[in-house]
Amino acid sequence: MKILIADDHPLLRDALSQLLRTLESQVILLEAAEGDAVRRLVQEHPDLDLLLLDIGLPGVRGLDLFHELRQHQPTLPLVAFSGIEDPDTVRAVLAGGAVGFIPKSSPPPVMLNALRLVLAGGCYLPPAVLAEAAAAPAEVTAAALGLTERQQQVLHCLARGLANKEICRVLGLAEATVKIHVSAILKALRVTSRTQAVIRATQLGLVPPDPNGATQAPPRGGSGSGSGA
Repeated sequence: MKILIADDHPLLRDALSQLLRTLESQVILLEAAEGDAVRRLVQEHPDLDLLLLDIGLPGVRGLDLFHELRQHQPTLPLVAFSGIEDPDTVRAVLAGGAVGFIPKSSPPPVMLNALRLVLAGGCYLPPAVLAEAAAAPAEVTAAALGLTERQQQVLHCLARGLANKEICRVLGLAEATVKIHVSAILKALRVTSRTQAVIRATQLGLVPPDPNGATQAPPRGGSGSGSGA
């Protein structure tokens, strides 16, 4: 496992390194203290498993580096570290595809649990941020995620719980074409299943929530399950 820690504070980099080594003894740790070093290391190490990014690095304006990395390295798992915990920043980071947001004020045990969750494939948000996000959920346009108009139509069909063959009939598409669109949707939303895609799309405001207050899960089994089915 190879992880890049990008922060301008040596003490925090040391603390994160120690925490990561308690979770993964064979981890390879890289460090960067400013934006250009982050860009260089990301290019030199395309096999990075995780980037822990301070979104307030010296010489970087706001979230510019974050958005640049998401654009050029969309599949690289990225966790944002910040001393700023305002809801707008959190929503922007989540809408941009980060797999976690960890405040620098978090005590070591909390950071440890957050890193453990992220390395296991989960997404971490601290309780206070979750409360803020629930009060004002993140929203992003489908076009900003790179979804075409047809893929947006397929996404809405997924939210209705339609299987591939039903989507074919509704939209007049071949089943192979529907599978291609579903795969593109999963990639754009950075998820691995149809159910996760519907949940994520609902959180982002791309599809309306279920009128009963719950996200409708796509059908299980047959052509309605799996990432490409």
